[in-house]
Amino acid sequence: MDRPPLPPFSLVTATQKVRVAEDAWNTRDPVRVSLAYTVDSRWRNRAEFLQGREAIQAFLTRKWSRELDYRLIKEIWAYAENRIAVRFAYEWHDDSGQWFRSFGNENWEFDEHGLMRLRIASINDLPITQSERKYHWPAGRRPDDHASLSDLGL
Repeated sequence: MDRPPLPPFSLVTATQKVRVAEDAWNTRDPVRVSLAYTVDSRWRNRAEFLQGREAIQAFLTRKWSRELDYRLIKEIWAYAENRIAVRFAYEWHDDSGQWFRSFGNENWEFDEHGLMRLRIASINDLPITQSERKYHWPAGRRPDDHASLSDLGL
């Protein structure tokens, strides 16, 4: 099954792919998100190494049970052929109410069907106060008129 846009990517299709990924992650639905990856997809997320959709679903379930009120913005950094590099920042709080902004970069590689077969993510967490939050939209998709990472100076 194809997951457009398909490689080789142009600036337009790579940017679309990034937004589709952001929208999916903002659902916080591990099954929906995992369907964008090959069945044997390989991940490095921080210091954790995963392989396969089942492992991805389990990881995302754990992640979103700990990272509450998660809101994410992704922005394209570079693209070529079947690869896309993105930078991202997301805000969340833990069960004690401490807010964080997590920053990072991801490198993605896609198969010919537009499924991600490799994801390498480097992420850092910054504790922030509630007043430092920049993401205030309701749960789900970021509104089209919301500022980008660059617009927010992140």
